Amino acid sequence: MRYSRQNKIIEIINNNEVDTQEKLASLLKEEGFEVTQATISRDIKELQLVKTLSSSGKYKYAVNTSSDLPLTDRFVKIFRQTVVSIDSAENLIIVKTLSGCANAAGEAIDTSRMAHIKGSIAGDNTLLIIVDEKGNVPAILSEFSSLMKKSVK
Repeated sequence: MRYSRQNKIIEIINNNEVDTQEKLASLLKEEGFEVTQATISRDIKELQLVKTLSSSGKYKYAVNTSSDLPLTDRFVKIFRQTVVSIDSAENLIIVKTLSGCANAAGEAIDTSRMAHIKGSIAGDNTLLIIVDEKGNVPAILSEFSSLMKKSVK
């Protein structure tokens, strides 16, 4: 439930100008998630959301895109607990996740800033990762394997 909710939070803030926790809670409620302010606050911290200036001049929640942030234990745990399988074809990596968790797994990958990953596209339970060159796929698959084995607190 938590991963589905956090996945929905990422989706909501990517598609809406959310400037308060109350607005986020309201939008989550519309999506069928009953949450408390404490839960929202914890999710914001765990997802490392920040407030950025929007095009309308207001501050809104956004996913932190700072390249100097390490991959948090939280994202490692999300990746480990939601990924069902990983496969590749040419310069593409296909990650199958639990239903509704591809966005969260994708955010974990995007946050990691792994070399050679050009981008990712997430559906409901499938994440497509685009690698710069076919020759770099084995190294990335090895990193994913290490992530799956990494112990987290």
